[in-house]
Amino acid sequence: MGEFIPDYLLREQAAVGALVLFGVLRVIGAAVAYERGWRIAAVEKWFIVAAVVYCIPQLSDLLTHVYGAHAAAAELEGKVAGCAIALFCAPILGHRLGLE
Repeated sequence: MGEFIPDYLLREQAAVGALVLFGVLRVIGAAVAYERGWRIAAVEKWFIVAAVVYCIPQLSDLLTHVYGAHAAAAELEGKVAGCAIALFCAPILGHRLGLE
């Protein structure tokens, strides 16, 4: 029969993945923006849009597939939490590195 992964593990895995992905990319984005003279506010807006796009597949699964909604909901919660933490903490790190 099929094995299932508990919701908390899906949530944690999605959160850590989003945290690492957006945390690293946000700091790299700040470095590129600093080097090229771009406005950091524009970079922040683009990363917020990227985070929304990153979460869309689970949101559409949640809205369209009723039978798998618990897994999609757990993964969506994890991705949203990871993105929020990364996009909140990465500017702090970028500021400490002198990029913002």
